[in-house]
Amino acid sequence: QLNLVESGGGLVQSGGSLRLSCAASEFGMHYYAIGWFRQAPGKEREGVSCISSRDGTTFYADSVKGRFTISRDDAKNTVYLQMNSLKPEDTAVYYCAADFWATAQAMCVMNETDYWGQGTQVTVSS
Repeated sequence: QLNLVESGGGLVQSGGSLRLSCAASEFGMHYYAIGWFRQAPGKEREGVSCISSRDGTTFYADSVKGRFTISRDDAKNTVYLQMNSLKPEDTAVYYCAADFWATAQAMCVMNETDYWGQGTQVTVSS
């Protein structure tokens, strides 16, 4: 069992930045690929960015490439999502997820997940 807790969401103006954190309360996060997914009202959930457990390779959705950066600090059992140049269309609930020993692409593209966090709201005003 891996309990994930997101933090860092909030309200920001268009063009602003936020950093989301996903912390695991148990040892062993480094065995998991960690991903950020988001879901806006009336839309399907999408994989935003994922980072593998094996070699740190990353995946980004086309909509966030060049603006978002995912990173992990396994010593702190935490994964971060730095979001810059935010747009109103980035508004959504952002969820952190974990998938045991997965690749970033498998997790983000095929939605392979074992555990989910509770989500954190990100609102970007125009």
